[in-house]
Amino acid sequence: MELTSEGQKAFAKILQLAKQNNIDIKDGKLRRTSSRFCLGVEHGDYNGTELFGVGTDRFIWMAYKPNGTKKVRLFSGNFPDDGVIEFELGNVPEPKSAGIAQTWGRFPYGVEYILRRQGYKLSQGIDGVIYGNIPGGGMSRSASLTLNLILSMFNANNIEIEDKMNIVDLAQAVENDYIGSPCGKLDQIMILFARQGMGTYYNPAKRTIDYVPIGPGASDFRIVVLDTGTDRPGLEKSTYAVRRAECEKLVSILQKANYDISCLADIKDETVYKKIMVEFGETHPDLCDRLRYIFDAQKRFYKMLEAWKAGNIETVGQIFRADGIGLRDDYKISGPELETMCDIVRTVQGVLGERMLGGGDKGASGALVRAECVEAVREAVDTAYTRSRPELADKYAVHVCKVVDGVRVYEGLL
Repeated sequence: MELTSEGQKAFAKILQLAKQNNIDIKDGKLRRTSSRFCLGVEHGDYNGTELFGVGTDRFIWMAYKPNGTKKVRLFSGNFPDDGVIEFELGNVPEPKSAGIAQTWGRFPYGVEYILRRQGYKLSQGIDGVIYGNIPGGGMSRSASLTLNLILSMFNANNIEIEDKMNIVDLAQAVENDYIGSPCGKLDQIMILFARQGMGTYYNPAKRTIDYVPIGPGASDFRIVVLDTGTDRPGLEKSTYAVRRAECEKLVSILQKANYDISCLADIKDETVYKKIMVEFGETHPDLCDRLRYIFDAQKRFYKMLEAWKAGNIETVGQIFRADGIGLRDDYKISGPELETMCDIVRTVQGVLGERMLGGGDKGASGALVRAECVEAVREAVDTAYTRSRPELADKYAVHVCKVVDGVRVYEGLL
């Protein structure tokens, strides 16, 4: 399996960083984990909805090898000021410690802590170098890194996991229980199970994965990610945490009112939904807005999935746009820079749909664009975004993405 040109650049960077920081990765492995692009339902995972998305070609690369000791030594080319993260297996800071809140080292610490807590026997440390080109908000950089670390530690310790969904649970636990980020399972699922050229459909009731090719005759289109150049804080520090708490609060209120639900996704019947909105719309308007988005997004989800199967990418784009309006107006999870990007590209002919991506507030927006119109999108952003957000003129980026496998391992390179 050969590296792409982008992969070769990342590999060369890793070799340089390994030499500079005295990290021995000779004869080791290179693992590549992808980013993700959610087509639906954004913010649906912690509300219990079904999910659909693809893996995209912005990656975390990690070159590593077992070192024959109980020490873990890791260096990230994206956070060089943190230096080499070094610790003994079984001896990491306590969860959510203030001292690690600002370092990327909280991720390897968290992986070691959660794997040990769950009973996995780790006796083999690793030396490794990490480098990535995933934007810092909207494409699941933290989930990609966490999965890469877990898979690499398992490999170094000869641990095999038959049910890959258990790896999703472990990765979520690292962020929830150790770091304190209240993420759901969307990001981890869409990366770990991503398959080149396919959509990934997750059914939470069954915990099953199905792969869905886009239907024959679909218009040639591209996935475009619009990095606003803003720095998004971790989910634990963002509006994401507030929205999740609001949804859980509404579920609790409805349960006390004798509605037989466990999550907002359970509200699918139109009559029940309307009854709730009448009963609680005046007393809890914000919470009902959150429900409105989830209820409408679920209805759109099934239409989107059928359109994908039929190759009707125009309808997929329309639904993607409608989701964005719902995220902006009802879920209120977007941000000004994200919406500036959406406003700009919405005016470009050939843009089928656009909306914010990921946790919200800052980060990236995304668009589905006819292939022949990609350059027009890039030109529009280059012109209008720099005028609207001059302070971000040297930080924003436009990424044209391919649908790729979520995980690949390269051997014989080091």
